[in-house]
Amino acid sequence: MESKTALVTGGMGGIGTAICQHLIDQGANVIASYNRGGDHEAARTWREEQLTNGYDVAIRYVDVSDFHSCEKMVQEIEKEFSGIDILVNNAGITRDVQLYKMDQEQWQAVLRTNLDSIFNVTRHVINGMIARGYGRIINISSINGQKGQFGQTNYSAAKAGIHGFTKALAQEVARKGITVNTISPGYIATSMVMSVAEEIREKIIAQIPVGRLGQPEEIARAVCFLAAKENGFITGSNLTINGGQYLI
Repeated sequence: MESKTALVTGGMGGIGTAICQHLIDQGANVIASYNRGGDHEAARTWREEQLTNGYDVAIRYVDVSDFHSCEKMVQEIEKEFSGIDILVNNAGITRDVQLYKMDQEQWQAVLRTNLDSIFNVTRHVINGMIARGYGRIINISSINGQKGQFGQTNYSAAKAGIHGFTKALAQEVARKGITVNTISPGYIATSMVMSVAEEIREKIIAQIPVGRLGQPEEIARAVCFLAAKENGFITGSNLTINGGQYLI
């Protein structure tokens, strides 16, 4: 992965940060995109923290739900880094509520950020990959895109849609040196999950056969595996990393 350039959307979350760090450990140049409601100071603080830990991660603001915002970001990155070799579509949000209470904005916000974003970013990256005859695209889905989840019709629909996108695009670019794969994490010990009340976390863990939450680093190592040049025979696949909670 030496000298390859990787873009990680949603790169400042728990899983995103681990992915950025592991890609850098493998020799890649890494750009983390962020939105954070336009909180640029928080993004700069995150970058400084990474530098302190030995990780030089470039950052770019983007609204992944907006096609033209993604176009501008990709153009800037390709101008500075001469192309994007690895794309990790990791950005996502939740707006959990049962369908009978869900309003249109709660539905659309999740679909735009979690599914439309996959198109918005990939569409602007794919031509460069085709021209260079090389690319690795890894889409981060979820266990709940496979099994569904109470109160998450919007999130589950978006994450399930990622699987179809992955399989179709993998076929389109298979002969062009580009692989497209999905990773579907189960419950991972990010700050969001750890902020849930302990009794609820214990109920979640009780449903996981290995008896624990996953770690962000476990997802990051899988991303690096799929992003490696040597693994060009893996495409159109979905790697489930959920501790045995859901098996298909």
